Amino acid sequence: MDSPILLLLALLVALVQCFPDDYHSHNSTRHHDYCVLGAGPAGLQMGHFLSKSQRDYIILERNSGPGSFFNIYPRHRKLISINKIYTGRRNREFNLRHDWNSLLSDRPDLLLQRVSRELYPDADSFPRYLSMYVKELGLKVQYGLDIGKIRASESESPRGRGYILTDQRGLDYTCRVLLVSTGLWDPQKVQFEGSDLVEGYESIPVDPEEYKDQAVLILGKGNSAFETAQSILGRASRIHLYSPSPVRLAWQTHYVGDLRAVNNELLDTYQLKSLDGLVEGGLDDIAIVRNGEDEKKRSGRKKKCRSSGKEKCGKLFLTLAELLDSSDGKNSSKVTATNLPVYHNDNFSLRQPYDRVIRCLGFRFNFSIFDGSARPPSSEGARGRLPGVTAWYEGRGTPDLFVLGTAAHSRDYRSSAGGFVHGFRYTVRAVHRVLELRYHSNSWPAIKLSISQLQSWLLRRVNEASGPYQMFGVLGDIILLRGSHCEYLEEFPLQALSQFSSLSGHQLSKHGLLVLVLQYGLNRTDSLGPGRAESEWTRAWRSNFLHPVLYYYDKLPTERDMRHRPVGWPLPRPKAVHHMIEDFLTEWDGPISHSQPLRRFLEHCLHTDLRAFYAESCFRFSLTNRKPPLFCCQGYLRKHGVVRNSQLWQHAHEAGLMPGGQDSASTDTSFPDYLTRAGASVSSAINLDF
Repeated sequence: MDSPILLLLALLVALVQCFPDDYHSHNSTRHHDYCVLGAGPAGLQMGHFLSKSQRDYIILERNSGPGSFFNIYPRHRKLISINKIYTGRRNREFNLRHDWNSLLSDRPDLLLQRVSRELYPDADSFPRYLSMYVKELGLKVQYGLDIGKIRASESESPRGRGYILTDQRGLDYTCRVLLVSTGLWDPQKVQFEGSDLVEGYESIPVDPEEYKDQAVLILGKGNSAFETAQSILGRASRIHLYSPSPVRLAWQTHYVGDLRAVNNELLDTYQLKSLDGLVEGGLDDIAIVRNGEDEKKRSGRKKKCRSSGKEKCGKLFLTLAELLDSSDGKNSSKVTATNLPVYHNDNFSLRQPYDRVIRCLGFRFNFSIFDGSARPPSSEGARGRLPGVTAWYEGRGTPDLFVLGTAAHSRDYRSSAGGFVHGFRYTVRAVHRVLELRYHSNSWPAIKLSISQLQSWLLRRVNEASGPYQMFGVLGDIILLRGSHCEYLEEFPLQALSQFSSLSGHQLSKHGLLVLVLQYGLNRTDSLGPGRAESEWTRAWRSNFLHPVLYYYDKLPTERDMRHRPVGWPLPRPKAVHHMIEDFLTEWDGPISHSQPLRRFLEHCLHTDLRAFYAESCFRFSLTNRKPPLFCCQGYLRKHGVVRNSQLWQHAHEAGLMPGGQDSASTDTSFPDYLTRAGASVSSAINLDF
């Protein structure tokens, strides 16, 4: 009798080991310090930073692999994010300026180019890249967990806040901090009479042959609308795009979410008179109807369409809701000729019927999984499609809940790249630095520089840094002035500047601070017309293209200052400001146009001579001046001088000024490092007027 019992027990143990989750009760709870909701690019990026800092975290994903959004979208399977592999540079940081798909890591080869060599990669390559990212970094991801409810709970942490996430099996996950990176999944819809006759971007057929010789009306003028139009351009007889706003071209607005050239072939067929076109009008005011079709016929027709194909569905007309019969105060489905705009205006743009109408209005955030205690408010901008967040990406009214990635785009909607991988990979890093200070008392990373090294470091950053370059006007470098030295903090959220000390862990001194920002000019100009660029450095403030701007404050701007900053400015009015002239090559290393004006500005703010000198000049100044220039004090007098030629170096060596068998500058661990990394930026800053 004992043998069958032992066998049964062994079988039960094996089953429990194979399916441990199935044996948790519905009240079981798993706790982590950090819960990351969603294994898209933003969630994985945060996972990397949490793993690197050895935090207790888990990434929860409802699908079977990472980046599942890209298994479906874009529908026509071509990404519009640049994958520029060849830049002529080997500088990894610089190359990220032109790699819009790869996530940040300590692995120099962990880039999308390992999966795709195309400038605009196929969408299927991105989930493969994300899977590779998860595997090679060993990120903690649990798949197949569909979180259906999120609620706040009073925890035992000092802040007294936590979150409970419940999955499809009733299993609870609790966390001290919730990081929401679910992206935008829910299609944006508009309700109007006949909206049930409209097909959605998320479900339309992608075979162009399905649209052969059909007239198509597309609602929307974004990239999804033009992507759809472009895919059927060679098959459809007529394509019209309709939305409230005129089309916005990314190369004019500098916003990558606007229409990209890779999708805009229909603009040619429109302006070159080949049957296609764009029309503006309100979506709330229209109706889609079938002429003379009552509700009963409409219902039957709908069923027939689903089974037989669109060519048998009849023609669709766009009309205005106010023209429909409305005897009971509601729109009637009984439509006659008098209900159509063409009856009243025979020149109405959209008077011809359509075979199908397609909705391409983008996506919105899914608020439904949050109960009242955990639900972030809707954003004021972006038509309320996104959650409202603070300048450091914490949900408004939901402490310890942070929003990452595309869902956090409300902070820079239509003004920067925070809704896209090449932008939010940096905002995610900024959020992680906020977390490190708040929950682990680790201050924002800072580099200590002597004042004489500041110009070289600034030139290096404006010529290499990818974070401020991609998140222009949103992330900036903060330089805390401390007299003879400074502390350099990279990529701080500019709109949170009034909260700088509490978010970074660094305090200001009486010397003030500098803020380095890359930004476009405010002057609206023809992006391809004459006079579109400024080339004279004395008029740098009139630059139109992306260029560095330095703001000097003698004290930290207040929250009121931030709210009342000039329209279009990323920061309040400073005590002094310096624009570096825009450059066609985006290389700010010209000795006359870039370096010298920058040095003069820094000298004005710091009240210090920042000229660089050769060792023999410092030697002369040391003999003839009570107070040699700062460069000589921090360099030459500490045996870090740079000698002009071998004869003078030999003389200095024989005089005992430079010990050892070589120039001491080659063995120094601080200043020569900047010489190497800044390259021409340092030498171009040297003033030869002595």
